[in-house]
Amino acid sequence: MSKADKPLAGRIALVTGASRGIGRAAALALAEAGAHVVATARTQGGLEELDDAIRAATGERATLVPLDLANGDGIDQLGLALHQRFGKLDILVHSAAMLGGLWPVSHMDPKQWDRVVALNLTAVYRLIRSFEPLLKAADGGRAIFLTSGRAVRPKAFWGAYAATKAGMDALVRCWADEIEHTQVRAAILDPNQMRTKMRAEAYPGEDPETLPDPAEIGPLVVELAARADLGLPHQAVSFKDWKAARS
Repeated sequence: MSKADKPLAGRIALVTGASRGIGRAAALALAEAGAHVVATARTQGGLEELDDAIRAATGERATLVPLDLANGDGIDQLGLALHQRFGKLDILVHSAAMLGGLWPVSHMDPKQWDRVVALNLTAVYRLIRSFEPLLKAADGGRAIFLTSGRAVRPKAFWGAYAATKAGMDALVRCWADEIEHTQVRAAILDPNQMRTKMRAEAYPGEDPETLPDPAEIGPLVVELAARADLGLPHQAVSFKDWKAARS
């Protein structure tokens, strides 16, 4: 693919949860589309493996930032670093999340509850707070947040995950309404059932080979990041429906 054919050439893309699964697939797809990827995750080794994959595919290097998103001050420091280095952020893809186990609501461990809320919900607020100015500094900033069907279809034992994902969806929709008159647009993306570590944790008896590989969602992330006509996120973008429409 030539540079002229890369729809995201010259753009800066921050991807959270980039060391594995959907985050890794999104980061690699954005890099192949021409974006410079700033990849965050807690595991340095996973980030280095992603960097190797990006370099093999594109010849370019990613910017690697080991970071626990429960650390709000760390998010602020990353925002400052990106401002000083790039002066903008074109694309934010928030993929990092945790299941936190499947428990009856009345049996949840308070520390585990706090951890799930910190990563799945509070970190979203901190990301928006830190990166809104950088997204506004870009020419049409795009922010993509990964959700779950459990946000709208809660089920027994999924309390912490379902509640935090529903909270994230509401928070993002409120924010999108607030910035409607700017060039920044947000999207909520539902990957549906996918071959990830979190899915295996929730459904240990399921055959992963029956599920789509995370790499399949990469082109949809690029499409959302590149769309000039992205509207308000009144509903989540469904990977399953997108894939069916392309079949």
